[in-house]
Amino acid sequence: MFRKITDRLLVSPQISVADVAEAKAQGVTVIVNNRPDDEEPGQVNGAAIEAAAKEAGIAYVAVPVSHGGFAPWQLDGMAGALEQAEGGRMLAYCRSGTRSTLLWALTRARAGDHPDVLAAQAATAGYDIAPVRQIMDTLKPQ
Repeated sequence: MFRKITDRLLVSPQISVADVAEAKAQGVTVIVNNRPDDEEPGQVNGAAIEAAAKEAGIAYVAVPVSHGGFAPWQLDGMAGALEQAEGGRMLAYCRSGTRSTLLWALTRARAGDHPDVLAAQAATAGYDIAPVRQIMDTLKPQ
């Protein structure tokens, strides 16, 4: 269920409370929820995942991304979560994993990672970052 983007980053579609134990077993130290609550009926609420994460000793960060696009505060939130996961792994999830992957790619491009490398990493997990590729090019530090 978890897809490996890098050695330190896993992405996933919506997780359940039970999936938190599997995340812990895979070395996850930070879970990032990129899904707004109540996006669809029956979705596991972020508070339930947060409680399970805390019980498992995993940090939890909410950086919700709607279908309206990405904002600087969301890139800041993802960057902070990546820093928080130093020495461990991070699991980011949304409905399908795509928004989490796109937000990660934008965040890393802003930090100076080459877009071609990010695209290749995302592709190995089955994600296409083409929808944000032009934005990534503008985010590169000058």
